[in-house]
Amino acid sequence: MKAAGRRLERMSRKTGLTVHIQAFSDHQRAYREALTSAKNTHYGRIIESSHDNPRVLFSVVNKLLEPASGPTTSSTEVCEEFLHFFRNKIKDLNNSTNINTSSVYISPCFPTPSSSFSKFSPVTSAFVNDLLYKMRPTTCVLDPIPTTLLKSCLHAIIPTVTTIINSSLDTGSVPLTFKIASVTPTLKKSGLDADNLNNFRPISHLPFLSKVLERVVASQLTNYLTSNNLMEPFQSGFRARHSCETALLRVTNDLLMAADSGQTSILILLDLSAAFDTVRHDILLFRMENMLGISGTALQWFKSYLTDRQEFVSLGNSRSSSAPVTQGVPQGSVLGPLLFCIYMLPLGHIIRSYGLGYHFYADDTQLYFNVKSGTSSELSQLTTCLSEIKTWMEQNSLKLNCNKTELLQIGTKMQLNKMSSFPVHLGSDLIR
Repeated sequence: MKAAGRRLERMSRKTGLTVHIQAFSDHQRAYREALTSAKNTHYGRIIESSHDNPRVLFSVVNKLLEPASGPTTSSTEVCEEFLHFFRNKIKDLNNSTNINTSSVYISPCFPTPSSSFSKFSPVTSAFVNDLLYKMRPTTCVLDPIPTTLLKSCLHAIIPTVTTIINSSLDTGSVPLTFKIASVTPTLKKSGLDADNLNNFRPISHLPFLSKVLERVVASQLTNYLTSNNLMEPFQSGFRARHSCETALLRVTNDLLMAADSGQTSILILLDLSAAFDTVRHDILLFRMENMLGISGTALQWFKSYLTDRQEFVSLGNSRSSSAPVTQGVPQGSVLGPLLFCIYMLPLGHIIRSYGLGYHFYADDTQLYFNVKSGTSSELSQLTTCLSEIKTWMEQNSLKLNCNKTELLQIGTKMQLNKMSSFPVHLGSDLIR
């Protein structure tokens, strides 16, 4: 249809006859309709086939509703400006938290691990081949060749890739080239002012082979944590068979059961600022060793993975200078979300000690408490728990965003009418 349209366009320009101009116009209208129909069919098939894959479904819908957009200009100076902005943002968050180094490692109520994980198991070429085959061929500026080309010659490179992976696992070290991230500034929402740096979030891209190595490590670490019941039981997101649906089902079920028993629920949605970027490596490694029983070359591997990391901002053909990354779990990585879940493990123990309901999804926390009338005596348990959560967050270099933290009262109309007015504070801030 496109070629036919070009022929009609040339004819209409050559003759200038109304009949040819009208024919070209009619064809263009039909072409646009056919193109729209083809796109609808294409994306409809993807959405239908991905109904049980939230990651793919979200990616497609997000692409359709909010096309990615970046800064209006790209130059080395702009890249440097973004790099300093992102780094200063994390620095300001660190300065706003009050870290008590004497108690920062204390993890109350967490049992001493009865199992241990001291070394990784070597992988076979068949395992790596299967892993590579299933991975999406993402490519960034750090990859020496396009990933699609790399995957097209797997039979020739699998032995070498397997050797690199097993060498890393055996020695407890990660190649320096695997610890470099290319950061792309991306607008948080479409329609925001592209000249305001505050409207951008950093999206990190890592070398493809580094993700292959991380998938091997993540697979073995997850198996260890799952088989020894060391994972947070109410953590959804970043885990197989623990998606947003499981979080919604559990929280909704608990709230409905409370309403059926004549109670009103107070649901608090806690929000963290740049949570992944403020994780302290020393605390994370302490938890892995003393709470999860990770030791030996396995622990050494994670130390190597977290240290000597570098990042730079890339826009088009321009890039900034490189800067060291001394905290945070690597954005855009495979292991980052799992390591963040490990970092947050003590929080569930704190909430459980107060008898409150909760559920984690990614870095969001849903906290809920059932009451009869909302008197101060009923709410004291909630406010005390919130106070300890805030203290724990500060001790662990995590910043609660009170402006985005919300409170909801949930119950029947009759139950809500019986509720007395009550303030709930998070430190000195009133939750609304």
